[in-house]
Amino acid sequence: MAEEVERKPVLEMVQADGTDGNCVTFVLHDEDHTFGNSLRYMIMKNWLAADSESPLVLPASVSFSPEVEFCGYSITHPSESKINFRIQTRGGILAIEPFRRGLTELVDVCQHVLSKFEASVKEYKAQREAEMD
Repeated sequence: MAEEVERKPVLEMVQADGTDGNCVTFVLHDEDHTFGNSLRYMIMKNWLAADSESPLVLPASVSFSPEVEFCGYSITHPSESKINFRIQTRGGILAIEPFRRGLTELVDVCQHVLSKFEASVKEYKAQREAEMD
């Protein structure tokens, strides 16, 4: 008989007493700086939108919005693989909204990078094959 493994949640929301949902800490388990910094960038990129000389080209699905007042994360301890990811919003926007949008846009960017990478690999293999003939 197989033992049932207890699964811990991947995501927890921690909201301070007395807050109205505009200031939330999301605890992300089994994640590190790679994900935390990427998600933080996607959520806070509205401040970077003003820099029109940026060489980074993002997909059209990526939007810019100023409702996020604070977004940051911390790794609780090097031996723990979890992130405390905090978002504070203004204008009556719930913190979960930019969090969801950031996740969606991060997936879009990753899909864009993956498709460009796969196209480049395909092109490289075609070139190599042509050289071999």
